[in-house]
Amino acid sequence: MSSLPSLLTARVEAVAGIDPELRPATKPQFGHFQSNVALRLAKTEGRPPREVAQRIVDALEVDDLCEPLEIAGPGFINFRLRSSVLARAVSEQLADPRSGVLEAEQPSTVVIDYSAPNVAKQMHVGHLRSTIIGDCLNRVLRAVGHTVIAQNHIGDWGTQFGMLVEQILEDQIDVAELDLASAEALYTKANAHFKSDDAFANRARARVVALQSGDAETREIWQQLIDISLAGFNAAYARLGVLLTDDDLAGESTYNDDLAAVAAELEADGTAVIDDGALCVFVEGFNSPMIVRKRDGGFGYATSDLAAVRRRVRELGAHRIIYVVGAPQSFHFDQVFAVARKAGFLPDTVSAEHVAFGQVLGPDGKKFSTREGTAVTLNTLLDAAEEKAAPAIALAAVKYADLSTGLNKDYVFDVDRMVATTGNTGPYLQYAHARVCQVLRKAEAEGLVDQQQITVLDEPAEQSLALLLTRFGETVEEVAATLQPHKLCTYLYDVSGALAVFYEQCPVLKSEGEVRASRLALCQATRKVLAEGLDLLGIEALERM
Repeated sequence: MSSLPSLLTARVEAVAGIDPELRPATKPQFGHFQSNVALRLAKTEGRPPREVAQRIVDALEVDDLCEPLEIAGPGFINFRLRSSVLARAVSEQLADPRSGVLEAEQPSTVVIDYSAPNVAKQMHVGHLRSTIIGDCLNRVLRAVGHTVIAQNHIGDWGTQFGMLVEQILEDQIDVAELDLASAEALYTKANAHFKSDDAFANRARARVVALQSGDAETREIWQQLIDISLAGFNAAYARLGVLLTDDDLAGESTYNDDLAAVAAELEADGTAVIDDGALCVFVEGFNSPMIVRKRDGGFGYATSDLAAVRRRVRELGAHRIIYVVGAPQSFHFDQVFAVARKAGFLPDTVSAEHVAFGQVLGPDGKKFSTREGTAVTLNTLLDAAEEKAAPAIALAAVKYADLSTGLNKDYVFDVDRMVATTGNTGPYLQYAHARVCQVLRKAEAEGLVDQQQITVLDEPAEQSLALLLTRFGETVEEVAATLQPHKLCTYLYDVSGALAVFYEQCPVLKSEGEVRASRLALCQATRKVLAEGLDLLGIEALERM
């Protein structure tokens, strides 16, 4: 079922010829929605706005949805939904919270590239954002019927492994005894060694060649480093409660065998040309070419990303590819998409989107980093939140803080504010859900919860809450289309606020008869919508707090 505002909009637009831009009424006496469509049309028609409004009202057939329409002020049209219509819509919501979620007309295959930590390094604050945002988009796109393929493009190839393996051999380290933190410490040591010792640097470069050519000893150590890293990554994913598993792994190394083929294909059809010894693709609008193959015959990560696009379209059958990566990579992805289009790897029928996100800032408003200037680890952030609240509440605080602002904006990691159960926070939404669960438990203890239909919605607070509940589906659909999770956060916050007003103005357990039964059913519908919405954010809907 389409949402009630959507149904109204479609009917008014059919008569007026333009979007009526329905807005929630500013006061209950003005109904549920208002439109200034007559005022906008009056300018082009050269007629008084109230006259235009009357013409629209006379032509509209909305008696099945609304009370008689009113024309207010200079020509606003007021719409008041029939309480029986609202009651029926929310009763459907009670039976199935996702009844209003319209599955995509043409369900498609969506590939989402997110998380992507580097092997032998702990996940840090940037991976926190990518993982949380990507997980939410994964859940939302599945909810509207798409087939979602997650791709965890881990950094498991390249020069750093030459340094690491060489340092391990030189120090005679038993790799089996390393964990992810000690592997990262070893990487730091190897990197410093590489910069200060030319002989070691030469051996490390030779080790990269050995890795690429399949040397058994080098490959064995490399695989051990990957296994150690995956254990650390999976522990982090379990702590975050996200959907990623080893089945979603598609690291840089998996494209290694494709790179020469990509270069050959681009060169053969003239997309790429030799420039100063390197194979390059020049695309209009970019002041520098993409280097597909370096002068020394090596390949960079841009070529890996091209190979990934090519495989995701040709082999995975992607109709939409989404990259959840920090904003500093915007130029890179713009260029990758442009080159992929030029090469035919990315047909016009396939969309490619970079969901860019801002930084996490410390309480001082500066980039969140350690005293040494390095990125703060993901576990450190979660530990800080859990010092203030239970794990489920702390995780809700972190995820909601991440998702509730526009993704391209930076946000301040203020633990005290984030874990508060008041204000626009994840714990506040959890508290709203727990509170309505408490009401329903009390009702069940008294043998009252058996009503699955809402029949009475006379109070404005009841109607406001009910109307919001009917908009769950369109909100989920909007997030699936725009890839902006903060819109779902705002919706759930509005539902929680409307629920609080409903509690204050409409006694539930102390009411009687049909009114009480309807209010309990309204509570049940609200609980289901909050639980479904929180699940799409990756947040646990607690029954007690």
